[in-house]
Amino acid sequence: MGGIFGVVSNQSCVQTLFYGTDYHSHLGTENGGMAVFGAKGFYNTIHGISQAQFKSRFVDDYKKMDGYFGIGAIDDESPQPLVFRSKFGVYAVVATGLITNKSELVGELLNEGVSFNEIAGGGINNAELVACLINRGDNIVEGIASMRGIIEGSICVLVMSEKGIYAARDKYGRFPLAVGKSKDFTKKSYVVATEASSFENLGYELMQFLGPGEILLLTADGVKQMKPEGQEKKICSFLWIYTGYPSSTYDGISVERTREMCGRYLAKRDNVQADFVSGVPDSGVGHAIGYAMESGIPYRRPLVKYTPGYGRSYTPPTQEIRDLVATMKLSAVREVINGNRMIICDDSIVRGTQLKNYTIKKLWDNGAKEIHVRPACPPLMFPCIYASSTRSTSELACRKAIRALEGKEIDNPADYLDTNSAKHAQMIDWIRKDLNVTSLKYQAIDDMIAAIGLPADQLCLHCWQGK
Repeated sequence: MGGIFGVVSNQSCVQTLFYGTDYHSHLGTENGGMAVFGAKGFYNTIHGISQAQFKSRFVDDYKKMDGYFGIGAIDDESPQPLVFRSKFGVYAVVATGLITNKSELVGELLNEGVSFNEIAGGGINNAELVACLINRGDNIVEGIASMRGIIEGSICVLVMSEKGIYAARDKYGRFPLAVGKSKDFTKKSYVVATEASSFENLGYELMQFLGPGEILLLTADGVKQMKPEGQEKKICSFLWIYTGYPSSTYDGISVERTREMCGRYLAKRDNVQADFVSGVPDSGVGHAIGYAMESGIPYRRPLVKYTPGYGRSYTPPTQEIRDLVATMKLSAVREVINGNRMIICDDSIVRGTQLKNYTIKKLWDNGAKEIHVRPACPPLMFPCIYASSTRSTSELACRKAIRALEGKEIDNPADYLDTNSAKHAQMIDWIRKDLNVTSLKYQAIDDMIAAIGLPADQLCLHCWQGK
């Protein structure tokens, strides 16, 4: 996972860059970085953020930096931004996403005589690989376009040169990029970001979302289209369900409103009796509010998150760290839980271990009478091949259930994908028993699509359908 932010201005951009990049902290826990271009040329700084929040790690760098163009990234795959001297001149790059044919592309470039300097997690840094592929082109724009044509996976890119910032959304628009304009008419300044929610508090207003495959050039004088958008869009559905920040919008569709609609659809198909509805903090809250609005069952908080110290338990790279964060971040309110029947909405069930061991267990331990779990999306059956979220089939809760029911791994889970099949029902019941909950009912995929509000053929549904 990761997020990117860029700013161009006729004044110092450093404060906007610092806080704008920080507004993407919910998208990654491993690496952060910023680069600027100004009168003294290019300057970049990179730190690990697994042990400290972005702002505390970069506050000293921020005070020393100076420039009127800037790009930043928070990313779990590769430390960045990186600065390169190329045939196009000096430029800096940030690139977030997943390149599934990375080893093949690295092999091709090595055979061409290209050398790599940056190592990330024992492999080639994604930003350096992207830069080497861009350098194959006749210019930066054509290089970006050709790079996107040969990678498998999905990559969004910002390239900062002395001219400005080239912003490129991935080929099928699986992940967002938005452009904003300063509200201060005395300042010529534009921003580009994964999260449009980063604009408001920095004094910018949303101008546009990049289309799939579109390339723009941002300068202090304005925004110029360098490559038109493509005709086919497959934006990641999980952005609205879990990944995105509640105040963000993607392609004009609100995250928070979508989550409320997901909850409403869950309630419409449900008839369970309960004393209250709640959401697993934080991303389950919007879904639970929607459920409460539709059902008329009151919303309460049996679990509260200790927000000053803990981020998302889904994003850290190891199960050990995920477990630790999940254990520490949620506190139970016994006075709310004891003796009550509750509906617990969550964004999804990925591995199931945290929900089982650190949420459900706390509720039972504090006297819950009944626990009815309602995930806001269908069962996740396939690992994401476009971002570094779920990395393998075997870790998914549904696949663990299938493996237990079949006594072996199966390549084609078609029988379990059919929501009307006996095998699907057996899979859900196995997960229910494993979680140790009173009932478990997933969102229907048609309801999830309706809650988002885009046609199904414009959404990436790979995690649920495998295509």
